[in-house]
Amino acid sequence: MSKVAPAKNPTPSAPPPGCTLDINDPQVQSAAIRIQASYRGHRSRKELREKGPPRVLEPLKDVVLIEGSAAKLTCRISAFPDPFIRWSKDGKELRDGPKYRYIFEDPDVVALVVRDGELADLGQYSINVTNPFGQCSDSARILVEVPAKIQKGPDNTKARKGTTVKLTAAIMGEPAPNVGWTKDGKDIEEDDRVFFEIGTTNTTLTVRRATPADSGKYEVYVENSLGMDQSFARVDVA
Repeated sequence: MSKVAPAKNPTPSAPPPGCTLDINDPQVQSAAIRIQASYRGHRSRKELREKGPPRVLEPLKDVVLIEGSAAKLTCRISAFPDPFIRWSKDGKELRDGPKYRYIFEDPDVVALVVRDGELADLGQYSINVTNPFGQCSDSARILVEVPAKIQKGPDNTKARKGTTVKLTAAIMGEPAPNVGWTKDGKDIEEDDRVFFEIGTTNTTLTVRRATPADSGKYEVYVENSLGMDQSFARVDVA
């Protein structure tokens, strides 16, 4: 019976250039020590955290959102195991996307960023934090400020003598703007024939039993702490 020759150990291939580490290099040893310490510290911190229901450490605070800008709601929580986060506005869940961004700044801080602020963003925002041991929640308001503006001004109008003339303008602003009407540059003095009404989204000037003297240039203006706007219309009564 012939003997089987012992297998020869293959000659190890040389590592690619630039991919070798000298374990005796003091810099390599120092880096390895830092990595091990960091890992041990991370593991010990995680092991020290007690499992339990999430808690709110720093609650949400009301914020003011200026039209066209962004607002950020921030909350500090304590939760282990890692929780599931859900944000909602006026009871309706908000999906993470271009308009609403879920932000996780560090293990304990979560935030919601609301982009491209508009009046419709006004409302109550809530965070719900859930893990296998329970849940917690908190809420705050986003207050929206919008410069006063006229979205659509009154139309030029021609009317017959004795008829009723109505001029209407679509308005907006937050805080709610002050509204006024003028005729030929002078403030309109209201009475039971000429008067104006102000709603949440519009204002209407009414001229009853119109006469040729009511012809002229009418102006509506709106103003709040953030800005002002105005619009004009021509009325001809014959």
